Amino acid sequence: MSVTVSSTQPGSIARKHGIECEDRIVSINGNEINDILDYRFYETDRLLNILLEKPDGSRREITLRKGQYDSLGLECGTYLMDRQRSCRNKCVFCFIDQLPKGMRQSLYFKDDDDRLSFLFGNYITLTNIDEREIDRIIKMRISPVNISVHTTNPELRVKMMKNPHAGESLRFIRRLAEGGISLNCQIVLCPEWNDGAELDRTLSDLTELCPAVQSIAVVPVGLTRHREGLEKLRMFTSEECGTVIDQIERFGDICVEKFGSRMVYPSDEFYLNAGREIHGEEFYEDYAQLENGVGMVSLLRSEFTSAVEDETGDGSAYSASIACGLSIAPILKDLLDLAQKKWHNANWKVYPIVNNFFGEKITVSGLITGQDLVAQLKGKKLGDRLMISSSMLDSTGEVFLDDMTVDDLQNALHVPVAVVGSDGYELLDALLGRCEEI
Repeated sequence: MSVTVSSTQPGSIARKHGIECEDRIVSINGNEINDILDYRFYETDRLLNILLEKPDGSRREITLRKGQYDSLGLECGTYLMDRQRSCRNKCVFCFIDQLPKGMRQSLYFKDDDDRLSFLFGNYITLTNIDEREIDRIIKMRISPVNISVHTTNPELRVKMMKNPHAGESLRFIRRLAEGGISLNCQIVLCPEWNDGAELDRTLSDLTELCPAVQSIAVVPVGLTRHREGLEKLRMFTSEECGTVIDQIERFGDICVEKFGSRMVYPSDEFYLNAGREIHGEEFYEDYAQLENGVGMVSLLRSEFTSAVEDETGDGSAYSASIACGLSIAPILKDLLDLAQKKWHNANWKVYPIVNNFFGEKITVSGLITGQDLVAQLKGKKLGDRLMISSSMLDSTGEVFLDDMTVDDLQNALHVPVAVVGSDGYELLDALLGRCEEI
């Protein structure tokens, strides 16, 4: 195994020692180099013995000294220096399987790559790795690892993930925990599948691995209207969401008493769907599961309240609108009411957007498409600017899920668009016109 160099940076250590484009790095100090993790881990040594292979198959070794954290300055064709690993599961709740046809190809790729878990916080199922990879994670102290568990019942996990190895791969969770690796866990909860007594079992099994298991997020299954040929599933009712909250909070209370940390949390979506008040920031401790929508509303409310308190207010006639998902709309309306106590002349509006593209059951802002925004906001009084969540866009901050761009949206609605993150201070700045419009 090896990684192939695509370029070297001018003035870099690699270039000074004659490493060239198309050279393959076979090993560093006798350790195989297969991807970005191997390279970054072994590159930190001060004395490096690098085995290179030329395109014609000839090999040579170079020895060099450098500062411990000095980079060699070489680049490979892909960020991972290897192919991204795709998912081998066919989970009954998989959102990608519920996408309509005709969207850009990259949206249909399912990643299940432990390297992306470490580098970008992605969640993995552990069905895509072997004992050797687990050994490498422990050796390199790659921590935390984010794991999509869903259930600790081996037979049920096989059934839910439609992978015959899904049950046996659960053993890797304990191996990582015993190896001193910190773990964040995720459970996608499906009614009549892994809820009720099965959820009790899963939470009991995972909390036994504390302190290695640092946090557990439980999120409800999301269902689009594009489920032709897929497993029959349903959403939780409002009453069932309340039952799930009570069940999880009981576990959390036990964890607080036993471990000094709540550890396990329902996502905000459960509270919003149940019509329950979301807890204050002390409940969520260090917000370890924000990416799973746990405590996002609490943090936004806390930050926005502090931002408002820090301002003196004025009589300016600020005018703006916010387009968002149905579930967060009441929260945002409350925040605007709070701000208008200081900015009496402001004209701020919240427009909840029904998700016609994926189906009305999808109520989060992050899955709103450009075409739904245009269809439902055309002709509305939008003020001086329209504010949308950055979660609606791709990593470039420019393209919606339906390939419409922010520029397309602006041109269609004839209003400047401000893309706002989930930060409460940023939200107030945007309301007051202190933001950079696209």
